[in-house]
Formats: sequence, structure tokens, C-alpha cells
Amino acid sequence: MKPDIHPKYDYVVFRDRSADFAFLTRSTATSQKTIEWTDGRTYPVVDVEISSASHPFWTGRQRLLDSAGRVEKFRAKYARKKPPERGDAAAG
Repeated sequence: MKPDIHPKYDYVVFRDRSADFAFLTRSTATSQKTIEWTDGRTYPVVDVEISSASHPFWTGRQRLLDSAGRVEKFRAKYARKKPPERGDAAAG
């Protein structure tokens, strides 16, 4: 490997605030924020929006979404427009 071209690969804590869940792993991700881990050491912390602790696939809990509203919005957007009806003036 060429020296000095690879990013630093070190321990980082990824934290999911919505599920109050964090895990320590190695990554090239960096952060200015730090956190003291259970081993007493301080590590950079990266806040994530979703993790296995909050993702519906892994938890089995689905978030209630307005699916009916989405379907109606789709149908309204892509509904075929009816052609203008011909009146008596067009016939003659």
C-alpha cells in the first residue's frame, strides 16, 4: 500500500438518538464530537438517523404512514384527463 493516501481507520461510536442506541466499531468516518464509552476511553461519535435498533425491518414495528393519502395523491397526479365532450356545434 502507498503511504499517506488512505484515510485514518480507527474506532468510532455510531449513535442513534431516536432509539437511544450506540455501538462502537471501526470506521473511516470522523467527527469533532466525542463521547466517553463504557471502557472509559473517549471516541469520536457520529449521530445517525436510523440504525438496526430503530429500522422497521429489524424491529418489526412499522411507522403509521398516510398511505391512503399517498395513493389518492398519486391517482390525482397521474389520472387520465377525459377528452372534451363534443357538443351539437361540433356535429354540424
